[in-house]
Amino acid sequence: MAAHRLGCFFILQIPVAVLLVLDGIAAAAGSEYRGKPQKKPGGGGPGGTAATALFFFGDSYFDAGNNNYINTTTLDQANFWPYGESYFSFPTGRFSNGRLISDFIAEYAKLPLIPPFLQPGNQEYRNGVNFASAGAGALDETFRGAVIGLRTQLRYYTKVKAWLRHELGDVESNMILSRAVYLFSIGTNDYTSTFLTNSTMLANSGSPSNYVGMVIGNLTSVVKAIYDRGGRKFGFLNLGSLGCLPGLRILQSQTKGDGCFEEASRLANLHNRALYNFLSKMEDQLQGFRYSICDFHGALRHRMDHPSRFGFEEGRAACCGAGRYKGIYSCGGKRPMVKDFELCENPKRYVFWDSYHLTERVYRQMASEMWNGSRRRGRPYSLKLKDLLRC
Repeated sequence: MAAHRLGCFFILQIPVAVLLVLDGIAAAAGSEYRGKPQKKPGGGGPGGTAATALFFFGDSYFDAGNNNYINTTTLDQANFWPYGESYFSFPTGRFSNGRLISDFIAEYAKLPLIPPFLQPGNQEYRNGVNFASAGAGALDETFRGAVIGLRTQLRYYTKVKAWLRHELGDVESNMILSRAVYLFSIGTNDYTSTFLTNSTMLANSGSPSNYVGMVIGNLTSVVKAIYDRGGRKFGFLNLGSLGCLPGLRILQSQTKGDGCFEEASRLANLHNRALYNFLSKMEDQLQGFRYSICDFHGALRHRMDHPSRFGFEEGRAACCGAGRYKGIYSCGGKRPMVKDFELCENPKRYVFWDSYHLTERVYRQMASEMWNGSRRRGRPYSLKLKDLLRC
């Protein structure tokens, strides 16, 4: 079958052309912040102190709409129906039927929705900002030219740091940045792109371990750069079982049954082990470095294998898409190649929203686990996110 792009995660060192998107799209993407009651910037935390700012980096699990404002294709955008239909009642650019993990984390932190950096008119950064871009990966080559790469996201952060310093002065801006939490969801697109496109990056790397080392190496350089600019508290999602995403599950030969596409899942497992090692080294090497890690892999796997335990009915097929498992990435009918799609009646019954992304209900549950900690054992120790914000 034709390859379908994962509109979830992205990271590239590319010049991004910021567009004035069609008026209707721009108005819809921006109106979620105007139309919903919001707390004022600098909302209070415990004891009435200034809230901890949140800065989001990465891909579509965090992207609140940045890709609405760049010159890309609908493979990497979600600013059309039925995206957003369950909560916002219109598309915002989020790759789900409603809110994302990043939105729920902001709610738990008693902050308003953290807006996308590229949203027109957004010049208030005391609560943080969202740099994430659907389709981004840690490698510059991942979907090059179609997304906002991780290094570009870092440059945007540097601009925000300069704005805070100009507006608030050195002392207050440094305090905001040192108390802030920097959250990352990155890596999925680096691996899925090797199966969904004609990328030769994995083959040219020499081995899967070498390729994973390249991905983790790029992530390391960005985290260290933020640390050098004053950041001390970081949060990370590990990677899910990539071969079990509906869009990759359909690559598994039907003669081998209904299993996952294991070649992709093995890369995710290698990445997760390397991520834990990287975080342990950062904690040893960088004074004051603290982190929280969300076991996205375990959380998703449990919901796929035992959906009824978490209140779902379907853990393999998506709510929106076409073909087997609705794994053809056609939700909304706006993407190239395939225009036909089916939409389920009740997304709350599904783990997957489209071929690569999850429903709002899953994101809410995962955000709760990230905030409060998970009962699952066998993972390296890390702080609960709520404790990381307070420390």
